[in-house]
Amino acid sequence: MSASAQKPVPRPSRLVLHRRSRVLEIHFEDGQVFNLDAEYLRVFSPSAETRGHGPGQEVLQVGKENVAITNVEPVGHYAVRLHFDDGHNSGLYSWRLLYELGEQHEQNWRRYLERLQKAGYERKPRQDEP
Repeated sequence: MSASAQKPVPRPSRLVLHRRSRVLEIHFEDGQVFNLDAEYLRVFSPSAETRGHGPGQEVLQVGKENVAITNVEPVGHYAVRLHFDDGHNSGLYSWRLLYELGEQHEQNWRRYLERLQKAGYERKPRQDEP
């Protein structure tokens, strides 16, 4: 399906950054609510650093268990730029991408964990803030 033929995505009606739990809570106009943690958003960043410059060029992100979002910056009326405490801030998270990341969270996360395992990386327990 071409981008122009895709169904419109509802706009977010509310975004709440929960710093302590490292979760971005996103409410959409259609009633959907997604709670996406910082690690998930960081490893699925839309930036070239993460996605590469084409299919098959994705770069597996490791060591992001303790990453936090430090700032959510609006970009026009269509996206946000997330600033992470590891210095990453080059990805623009469109409303469509955030909605898709919410809808596909379980499958995406499972696929990510499988890729880590195949790469021989063992996730460390998250260190919670004092």
